[in-house]
Amino acid sequence: MKWLALISFIFLLSSARCRNLQRVARDADHKSQIAHRYNDLKEETFKGVAMITFAQYLQKCSYDALSKLVKDVTDLAQKCVANEDAPDCTKSLPSIFLDRICQIDKLRDSYGAMADCCAKADPERNQCFLSFKVHQPDFIPPYQRPAADVICKEYQDNRVALLGNFVYTVARRNPFLHAPAILGLAAEYENALKGCCPESDIGACLDEKVQHTSVIKERAKKIGVQQQHGCRVLEKYGERTFQANKLARVSQKYPKAPFAELAKMVHDVKDVYKECCEGDMIECEDDWSELVNNLCSKQEVFSSKLKPCCEKPLVERTKCIMEADFDEKPDNLPSLVEKYIQDKEVCKSYEAGHDAFLSEFVYEYSRRHPEFSTQLILRITKGYETLLDKCCKTDNPAECYGNAVKELKKHIQETQEVVKTNCDLFNAHGEGDFLKGILVRYTKKMPQVSTETLLEIGKKMTAVGAKCCNLPEEKRLSCSEHYLTIVIEKMCKKQEATPVNDQVTQCCNELYSNKRPCFTAMGVDTKYVPPPFDPMMFNFDDKLCSAPAAEREEGQMKLLINLIKRKPQMTEEQLKEIAGGFTSMVEKCCKQEDIGACLGEE
Repeated sequence: MKWLALISFIFLLSSARCRNLQRVARDADHKSQIAHRYNDLKEETFKGVAMITFAQYLQKCSYDALSKLVKDVTDLAQKCVANEDAPDCTKSLPSIFLDRICQIDKLRDSYGAMADCCAKADPERNQCFLSFKVHQPDFIPPYQRPAADVICKEYQDNRVALLGNFVYTVARRNPFLHAPAILGLAAEYENALKGCCPESDIGACLDEKVQHTSVIKERAKKIGVQQQHGCRVLEKYGERTFQANKLARVSQKYPKAPFAELAKMVHDVKDVYKECCEGDMIECEDDWSELVNNLCSKQEVFSSKLKPCCEKPLVERTKCIMEADFDEKPDNLPSLVEKYIQDKEVCKSYEAGHDAFLSEFVYEYSRRHPEFSTQLILRITKGYETLLDKCCKTDNPAECYGNAVKELKKHIQETQEVVKTNCDLFNAHGEGDFLKGILVRYTKKMPQVSTETLLEIGKKMTAVGAKCCNLPEEKRLSCSEHYLTIVIEKMCKKQEATPVNDQVTQCCNELYSNKRPCFTAMGVDTKYVPPPFDPMMFNFDDKLCSAPAAEREEGQMKLLINLIKRKPQMTEEQLKEIAGGFTSMVEKCCKQEDIGACLGEE
């Protein structure tokens, strides 16, 4: 076992360096990165990704203005293909794109302080530009889809311009969405046009193929949330946590694949993610394509579920691979108790290669438990690591870690109980009461947060319930904790600039995998001092009766939050009494001729 851990450790170290060494060798073979990437991607894809890059940095610019910048870098790429020693050809790709942006006349007129980024040296210059990207910006008007016949005529007459406009439209609205995802959406859009343009009712056909504007927008938003979360984990918690989380996931998805293959894949994914998160979309697209090709070239090693995906064109493979089902677990996997608890050599193996030993534990545990969230698996791994750190220093380690199964089951029980309680509540009482329950709990935990933000958090958590609680039992836990972690992580990022209270800060400083349990266990903020009573906050008018149902419901939710902000210690019975009184008042006054007078009196 010691030798196994040592071999794994050596592999992990070499694999971690492998991609960097490949890139150094590759860079040595190619003096010009832009020429190399242009040759890899070919002209059409290179131009598409160049448009994505510029549109994500320069969100206010028109398509025509950015097309000129795309032409400039494409001309440079073609010049460098012909002569790698030509001026500017040896610059890094981020430098080439940012240099071109910084040459724009009157950049400050449109983008203000962003122009100051140009005075910085790389890589600080790039980090500065990234900080000015605006997610779902309100300065861009809503997209209006042209008439269906117009789209088809444009597609027939100038396919490249139409698809270029599509990637521009998606990229400027989603500045953190990675290039492979945007090109994947463009491929879906083009497939819909190919299928629908010969039809008599083109518009109906496009809508039926779920290529309606709102659907594309939602898909882009959904993918973007996942990718931003991945970038956040990599940036805040570092490569070790990012890789452990990915290893748990791919081990669940490809349980028949050897550890060595999955470990290598995880290192490669980490390297590509770094490029994508840093806005280097040309390298992001090229290296992601290489990664997908490698996966497909070894599909029999990973999973039989990959075959239909790998038969698709390259740009369509990613979506298919991401959505593919988990492979079935291998038959007769041995119990982990013997290897990781009963074996008397555990401490020797652990001390010989700490990270490699734990990586293999994550792999073995994950492939046996596809029903668990990756966060729960990381908590179990951390608990096991803490136990070994303590026990391996004692005279009788085996006796010390002999009760590991019982200790680790505490993490599983806590998570299972939270999911069961919440899903039972959701399924028994519906979204409305579920949302009220969340608003009560979270307003008491962090009453300093604005009413609008608390309502937004409550709605997001309720959406998690709607998404996950209707799934089969074995998928609920993984789904719930994954999406709750994304909501909590976004909340924590927000509170870095404006801390909420001590207990929120404490939970936000927890390990990535411990955040959700910390927020679940968080109690009422006892240090909170409610603001003075403001009668205007409870001043009702006839809109309470005339407004649309959704607006009335939202008003009641805000009232609930504001009540708790003023009385955080309020009991469940008191809240029910007030809610009942409010409902009675609305029912009574909405039947009166003078609604305003009745509400004032009540």
